[in-house]
Amino acid sequence: MNSVFKLSSSRWALLAAFGFVAAGVAPAAAADLGGDCCADLEERVAELEATTARKGNRKVSLTISGWVNESVMWWDDGTESNAYVGTNKLEQSRVRFVGEAQIIPGWSAGYTLELGILGANSSGSSGWSQNSADGTGNNAVSVRKSSWFIKSKELGKVTVGQDGTAMYHVLDDADGANTRNFSDAQAAAVYQGNFALRHNGAFLGGSPNAQSSSALTWAGSNAIMQGIDNGTVGQDGRRNVVKYDSPTIAGFTLTASWGEDDDWGMSLNYTNVWGDFKVLAKVGYGENSDENIGCSTKTAPTDCQLFGAAATVMHVPTGLYVYGGYGQNHDQRVADLGAPGTEATSSMYFIQGGIEQKFIPLGKTTIFGEYRHDDGGSKNNITIANVGAGNGTLGSTDLNFYAAGVVQHVDPAEMDLYVMYRHADGDIANTAGVSTSLDAFDAVIAGALMKF
Repeated sequence: MNSVFKLSSSRWALLAAFGFVAAGVAPAAAADLGGDCCADLEERVAELEATTARKGNRKVSLTISGWVNESVMWWDDGTESNAYVGTNKLEQSRVRFVGEAQIIPGWSAGYTLELGILGANSSGSSGWSQNSADGTGNNAVSVRKSSWFIKSKELGKVTVGQDGTAMYHVLDDADGANTRNFSDAQAAAVYQGNFALRHNGAFLGGSPNAQSSSALTWAGSNAIMQGIDNGTVGQDGRRNVVKYDSPTIAGFTLTASWGEDDDWGMSLNYTNVWGDFKVLAKVGYGENSDENIGCSTKTAPTDCQLFGAAATVMHVPTGLYVYGGYGQNHDQRVADLGAPGTEATSSMYFIQGGIEQKFIPLGKTTIFGEYRHDDGGSKNNITIANVGAGNGTLGSTDLNFYAAGVVQHVDPAEMDLYVMYRHADGDIANTAGVSTSLDAFDAVIAGALMKF
């Protein structure tokens, strides 16, 4: 996110600056120190101070940044179609406050406070109504990050509080093109959200218009998609952690984190330029035994093992690029139980290709296409009943996602305009081995993200 400003140090600095400018622009007028000149200057400075954010003290700098990301989504689940306007949940609107102060040369301390702002939830729609009773928190403000840090240029950075783990966005942040905020590794799961599944036009598991709906969804409350980070395996989310980021050496940065009960992980990040090629890569491994987060169900005990790796390679002169990766979650609890028809490992892979070039003066244009495939494992809190010839909980999934789109950056406004088409289909199977095909889901999403 881009910094919008840093706060002024003192009122007297403003007075001095105004006096200097006045003297340089109109020296004859500067010699006339009549009774009204200083009063006018004081009044003008007071007006500026009234419209300027204040920091709590003069030792810690404060930088405010963020963005607004709103979109229009037209969708068709094969039976019903509609259009919704709402906050793009993939990278929701937000505001960030970052403070930092030097302790001694080479050492600094600071904090990050980031708030998520959600109007109508674009991924919280059930397919029945946009403001459905799905508990997704429309018109809400949430705390995304709240942490402090101590940083050394030579030794690295330690962060304590609610922040990203070492496995946070390990797949998403390897996106080196301007699709990162619009179509990254978890985009397929987020955009499907709480839209209900259909088979031959009928909802699976119940109608989504019920107050306490049992309808199966793609990646919402009764999700068939796996992963503890927005239905995407291979990466973790924001947790209450202690995290360490090493200094960058030869393009490599090591990150390690631990927190909650218990969640730990490590990742290695790499960024460099090889001749005409720009390379960005991330790989990580972590384990999570928190029963409130578990791989396939939120009940104790749980033992979730995560692995993710992704990279982008871009040919700088032409703008041609490839971005892809692989993620996996292994639920040791499911493996230990060994129940018939269950699958303990969930995996996914994705690939995106495109071109990013400045075709017009406004800014770079990114044209892309992508494919993602999920082989999901069992979820014992998802029941598939009266489908085909048998009943049982969710045993496995076989899902396909396609997308194509254009992102246009507008340099003068620090804005991105985007439009994309997305398609999803696949099959799910219960523990009795009965497979059910899913009706295809199509969507067109258009919107804008504007930074400040």
